[in-house]
Amino acid sequence: QVQLVESGGGLVQAGGSLRLSCAASGRTFSAYVMGWFRQAPGKEREFVAAISWTGGHTYYADSVKGRFTISRVTAQNTVFLQMNSLKPEDAAVYVCAARNSLVRPGDPWDPRYDYWGRGAQVTVTS
Repeated sequence: QVQLVESGGGLVQAGGSLRLSCAASGRTFSAYVMGWFRQAPGKEREFVAAISWTGGHTYYADSVKGRFTISRVTAQNTVFLQMNSLKPEDAAVYVCAARNSLVRPGDPWDPRYDYWGRGAQVTVTS
């Protein structure tokens, strides 16, 4: 049974930092693109960042470029999202996702991922 479990969310003041983790289990994820999406109340889910299965390619939404960094430790099936210079508009539930890049190639910002976590709440106060 595949599981993606996020951790590291919380409450932070604007300008602060948080680091999210996503622990994947249930299979080998070495061929999987790993992504982070977020959803704020009343808004659509949006792409935040993604990383290729080798870790050699990273992708970011324009709204977080230069502030967020995605990374992964493939051997540990763990993905991280370092979020710096947080803004109130970054507040949302952040969800980790995984997609088999060999079976389902495509743009990393395409939300058609195979597996999803339950999410971690990030709250940013002004």
